[in-house]
Amino acid sequence: MRTRPRVKVLGLLATFALVVAACGGQQPAETTEQPTTTAAAAPTTAAETTTTPPATEPAPAEPIKIGLLTDLTKTFTPWAVNVRDGMLLAAEEINDAGGVGGRPIEIVIQDSENDADAAVRGFERLVEEGVVAVGGPISSTVGASAGPVAEELQVPLFLVKSGTQAALTRDSRYTFRTCLAAAPMVGGPIVQYAQEQGFTRVGAIVADYAWGQAVKSALENAFADTGIELTIEVAPVPPSTDFTPFVRNIADADPQLLVASGHPPGMAAILPLSAELLDVPVTGAFTPPDLIVGRLADVAIGRYADFSCADYFSPEYQDLARRYLAFSDNKFMSDDAVAGYGIVQMVAQAVEAVGDNPQAIAEYMRANSFDLPGFAYTLSWTEWGELAAAQPIFVLVSEGPAPEGVNEAGDWWFELLTQSEPLEPYVP
Repeated sequence: MRTRPRVKVLGLLATFALVVAACGGQQPAETTEQPTTTAAAAPTTAAETTTTPPATEPAPAEPIKIGLLTDLTKTFTPWAVNVRDGMLLAAEEINDAGGVGGRPIEIVIQDSENDADAAVRGFERLVEEGVVAVGGPISSTVGASAGPVAEELQVPLFLVKSGTQAALTRDSRYTFRTCLAAAPMVGGPIVQYAQEQGFTRVGAIVADYAWGQAVKSALENAFADTGIELTIEVAPVPPSTDFTPFVRNIADADPQLLVASGHPPGMAAILPLSAELLDVPVTGAFTPPDLIVGRLADVAIGRYADFSCADYFSPEYQDLARRYLAFSDNKFMSDDAVAGYGIVQMVAQAVEAVGDNPQAIAEYMRANSFDLPGFAYTLSWTEWGELAAAQPIFVLVSEGPAPEGVNEAGDWWFELLTQSEPLEPYVP
């Protein structure tokens, strides 16, 4: 059975603590008491008496608390459990190495439930618990609601995959993106790949909610004046959606690439339908690849492509993935897990440099850049917390084999299609 570090879970989750014994510390020095000497008719000398107090254990060092706010029970749970385990692995490794200045890392968890109100309540509870920073939001719903609270309470918030523009304003100073850039930045890498391949026709299906509409606008802006014909279909959100007419309309335009990045909930239906109606690569929505390939291997291998903030081909990623799979019950280390691991590493580095004051941590983040294990690019930010130089990689799922020990979900692996040029940061 794999072991996990203990965590403290608030709200709907069971409560238990990640506490690692403090390192170092000195036992109290032994003391010697001299008794009073009393004169009598004949001088006498009292015998010297030595009293040794009982040994006491040193008080445990105060933990550094980092909050996890993510969707552990609703729509984005497969993403969230990767984030969680990435953060827990980082905490365990830091604690095994002695902590931060002898202080252990403690991960305190709140379930955001993919709900705006629950996200606000969860963030406030984490702050009440004394966290120095919070990481983990996946959905745009959570990012849009938690971002303003982070600014109000002045506690750093690290978004993993929350691409909504509403999460940041020009005045944001405590909210930072990590893995997924703002939705308006998504179109650039797709255009780059289409141009590299010489495509002249591209189709897209987007969801009829905030993320999908943002991707639609991003694609329209990115493809403008490129000479590439873009066909977009806006489809409702499952479970009742029949995607057949939408995919058929796209097929009628004879595209050379189908972009489904704007419809995360529909991917499981769109991918097999596209295999029937048109035989072209289909781009995903920054989805854990094992989630797609595991259910749809017969239509995914050789056809499913997706973006990632993790560099699956780097030795650093593969070494980290082997440690992660030995630690977690997950079968593959997605870029969500890489981001979660990196968030804890960055916060620990900030605490070591400037202490555990949340305001000082936020300032440290904006002033520095971070080369994190497994990341495809150096993390740095604009003044308002947007990724300053994101370069996601674009990969196609291939038959493999995977490098030894890095994929327990199957023998499939990836073919590198391209890596984006540094993306121009979105200005709110």
